[in-house]
Amino acid sequence: MAAEWICRAIRDGALEGEHAPALTIKDSMPSPLGFHVFTHFLSRQSTNISAAKSQSRGLVLVALSRSPSFYLDLLSNKGLHRASFPQWIRILDCYSDPLGWRKQCGSVAKLSDDIASVCGNVKDLDGLFSEIISLGRGFVGQGKDRFCVAIDSVNEMLRYASLSSVSGLISSLRCCDQISSIFWFCHADLCEERVTSTLEYMSSMVASIEPLIQFSNGQKSYSENLSLRDQNFTKGKLHLRCKRRNGRVRVMFEEIHIGQSGINFTSTSFEDGVINQGLVPKVQFSLQLSEKELKDRANVVLPFEHQGNGKPVHIYDGRKSLRDSKYEVVPVQNENSDIDKESSKGEIIYFRDSEDEMPDSDEDPDDDLDI
Repeated sequence: MAAEWICRAIRDGALEGEHAPALTIKDSMPSPLGFHVFTHFLSRQSTNISAAKSQSRGLVLVALSRSPSFYLDLLSNKGLHRASFPQWIRILDCYSDPLGWRKQCGSVAKLSDDIASVCGNVKDLDGLFSEIISLGRGFVGQGKDRFCVAIDSVNEMLRYASLSSVSGLISSLRCCDQISSIFWFCHADLCEERVTSTLEYMSSMVASIEPLIQFSNGQKSYSENLSLRDQNFTKGKLHLRCKRRNGRVRVMFEEIHIGQSGINFTSTSFEDGVINQGLVPKVQFSLQLSEKELKDRANVVLPFEHQGNGKPVHIYDGRKSLRDSKYEVVPVQNENSDIDKESSKGEIIYFRDSEDEMPDSDEDPDDDLDI
């Protein structure tokens, strides 16, 4: 459910006038399955684009941790035809020559069909932004068509640039009108906490990969803990936190299993009550009502509550319960009996205390103000 939610959000893209949906995928050493999750969403989005089922007309992949040939082989193994790659994908190669040393020697290999272009200087993020936009507009044009952006490693980008520059690049990509969605991957253990907090703040979705099996604190032998560690390399838990358009936050869980056929997602046994209970802040008083409190609240007769049912309307005076006590309502006798009882209008007559009183003293003193 969580994985499908992410795939639909990336596929559907952004609404008119809104920023592009942004996804952060992060993992840690106890469960290093984040790159498998990244390639899964990359493959699903590529399949939707090639089948014209996505808002995006193309995909720009910023390759920092793997070579372009790795991703082309990956997409080919997913059933996508290489002949169609030039129509919808461009790869910005920041892996082969990130600092431009090989370019100066003239030893940079190029892929055929102009699918990949080499980035000469990863430190220049302004130039990197211009290259991403240029590659995207190469197959969507200057109109209203959009393209998707994927960054395979924010950690590699942070090796060459500051956090403010990287966050500025991502923010500029989200604000671009021709970008439908953007997602990236990072290892949380290789960053400071402020880095992950900044990335999560700029994201509309955060997918955290957590270990499915926790390690014991010295209660098991080293061989047993090593076996559990090996299981965490093939199994994990996907924790998804989505920021919805109405401001609410939705949390979902799913189990991950890496097999020979690829990655599989299965629903967990978490109930909604358990998830909601985790979202409730810890306070010194109870935020929930017990069954007795709910029953007592239902039996309370509210003031000025009309009983109806064809009987005379009684008004509760706050001292007795209409259900537990029987009493008669005594009508209040009006001293001015000559007043027409059928009339529902009232009248207020004002007499001045003396003739010395100013004629306009009974008027609003602030009536001349322009409010």
